[in-house]
Amino acid sequence: MKMLISFQNKLVPVYFTTESKQSVQKVLKLLCGTLENKIQYGKRALKKCLDSLISIEIEGSEAILHSKSENDTLALSLY
Repeated sequence: MKMLISFQNKLVPVYFTTESKQSVQKVLKLLCGTLENKIQYGKRALKKCLDSLISIEIEGSEAILHSKSENDTLALSLY
């Protein structure tokens, strides 16, 4: 399933499976809260990834943050 979220004034696609035990809205709310927290208080490597974020893939309780540079791609725990 694909959804779009607004992050840093741009639309970012979020891909996830419907096999998740959590509701889609709850996962998206948790993801958005985590991203906002990380952009404010995260380390430089994480901020670099978030600045060039192109898509997010949810796998279980982890969010894979894909950036323009493959080297900046990170995994982020949602829980």
